[in-house]
Formats: sequence, C-alpha cells, structure tokens
Amino acid sequence: MTDSVEFENFVRRHQDMVFGMAVRMLGDPSEAEDIAQTVFLKAYERFSALRRSPAVAGWLRTVTTNLCLNHLTRFRARWKLFSQLRSGEEGRDRPYEDTLVAKDDQSEDLARAEQNARLERGIRLLPPHQRVPIVLYHFEERSYREIADALGVSLGKIKTDIHRGREALRDLIGENDDAR
Repeated sequence: MTDSVEFENFVRRHQDMVFGMAVRMLGDPSEAEDIAQTVFLKAYERFSALRRSPAVAGWLRTVTTNLCLNHLTRFRARWKLFSQLRSGEEGRDRPYEDTLVAKDDQSEDLARAEQNARLERGIRLLPPHQRVPIVLYHFEERSYREIADALGVSLGKIKTDIHRGREALRDLIGENDDAR
C-alpha cells in the first residue's frame, strides 16, 4: 500500500472523531472543518511516526484540543461577534444538528438523535468560557485540574463555569422541549 493510500485510510478512520471534537469545542462546523484540516496537515507531517503508533487517537485529540483553544483565544472577539450575528440568521442554511438525526425508522433511535441534536444545539449556544470546559470535561474526560491548567485559569473558575454551563444547558434544552 502506498503512503498516500495509507494516509487517506488514516484520515477516514479518524476524521469523525477530530471533526466532532472540534465542532463541540468551537460551536461552528465551518471553523471545525478548518481545525480538522490543520490537524491532519500536522498528522501528515509526522505520518511516518504516527502510522503505527498505538497512541495516535490521543495525539489527535491533544492536537485538536490545542488548536481549538488557540483558535478561541486568538479569535475570541471575532467569534463572539459572529455568534451573535449567527443567532439572528437562523434558517438560512440547514443547521448542522439536523444532519445528526438517525435515518432508520426506529422511534428510540430517532428520540436519541433528537436529544443529541438538542444537546449539540445547546452546547453551541453556550459562551466559550462555559462550552470549552464542558466539552473537555464531559466529552474528553479531562479532570478539572487538567482543564484549568490547559486554559490557564483557576480551578474554582473551571468548577463555576462547568456548573453554570450545565444550568444554562438545562434551561436551553428545556426551552427547546417547551417550544415543540
């Protein structure tokens, strides 16, 4: 198998994990695509060492997390402006969460997909200072201390942001249920 075919298989095997993590952290599928491309460019540069590594998934998660955190730090003001604008432009494009709905007719799968879509929508509506710690804690299973160290803030701030983010998610998801 040639290197290009092997790398293509590598990307296919890991692209959903990288993209999913980036979209949860950034709240924007197009920004997540850019991050995912950068992650795989970095992987391509190190592919000879990564191709046989048993820790490749962890490496990809770390690179994705770091790139997302750098992106949020670098573009915090721009991101806030665009997220405010985007909230007033709903309905123009098909929302990302609509693509998460299961295709088979089983009502349990559909209910779970709808619940996941509401959760994803709620997470995307959280401000970055709440969304990022929640994603790192619940989806990446990082400890409070690891999150505080990665973000360069106090442990107390992380605990507060996660607690307030969870409360906001409950309200957001509850509002979505009432609106149905």
